[in-house]
Amino acid sequence: MRKAGETTFQIRFKRDFLLNKYLYLMMVPVLAYYFVFHYAPMYGALIAFKEYTPNKGILGSSWVGFQHFNDFFSSYYFWRILKNTVIISLYSLCFEFPAPIILAILINELTNKRFQRFVQTVTYMPYFISLIVIAGMIKDFTNNGGLINNFLTYFGFNDTAMLQKPELFRTIYILSEIWQKIGWESIIYLAALMGIDQEQYEAAKMDGANRIKQIWHITLPGILPTIAIMFILRMGNLLNVGFEKIILLYNPSTYDTADVISSFVYRKGLIEFGWSYSSAVGLFNSVINLALLIAANKISKRISENSLW
Repeated sequence: MRKAGETTFQIRFKRDFLLNKYLYLMMVPVLAYYFVFHYAPMYGALIAFKEYTPNKGILGSSWVGFQHFNDFFSSYYFWRILKNTVIISLYSLCFEFPAPIILAILINELTNKRFQRFVQTVTYMPYFISLIVIAGMIKDFTNNGGLINNFLTYFGFNDTAMLQKPELFRTIYILSEIWQKIGWESIIYLAALMGIDQEQYEAAKMDGANRIKQIWHITLPGILPTIAIMFILRMGNLLNVGFEKIILLYNPSTYDTADVISSFVYRKGLIEFGWSYSSAVGLFNSVINLALLIAANKISKRISENSLW
């Protein structure tokens, strides 16, 4: 039996809605955006379990169950694209993820404000360059006679078309990702650094702590919650290696090390018109990402008490 005076969820919601009706009104466009562009398209995932043909539509196409998943798991390409996706994702996690943290800490340590702003501007700029232009620059720089090739020849390396070498593709991809995103992704860590109490640094200086010890004992613990949240979000997209840059840089001679799940879905779905098959591959990728997100959230909650939910 409900106790006297106990408020139900409906009563509390109605009271909160009346108090914050304008805030709820501001939420409507955001909810509409997520519904139209994120939740409604999930209906299309049904074609992963059907033999989809455009003239019959999604509901009219015949059911095939898990046939497309079985075809994918037993195909020659499964292990190749899964291996490439995992390796590139792990490279990204090991090298690209900590890079903006290190940059933010280094910028924070600069005492010359004018030089600090110069470094920030220079590192932010590549993020705003079109991906098409970025890919063109990478191709020119790594081609025969390109800027990077000319630089490496001074150290005895051969002048070669680097993007034609399968063993160099992942290195070029990760380095270009760091170059393009390191400045932009450092902004959130710089914002977190601004929130650290400066009196802690003063106390550490009085105790004789040098800059390295201050970074280790004050700066890193101060931004650890932000690092944990960004790590969880990164884990949720671990297998979502962006296909745009991949398809702009790779070629058939580098498929063995460059072809990933997203580029495979692009080729099968949009070039070879295998809509159902590519949807099954994409759905498999999303399920793995969801599992990784939940696992990372649980681990982070247990270790650092920081989590998304």
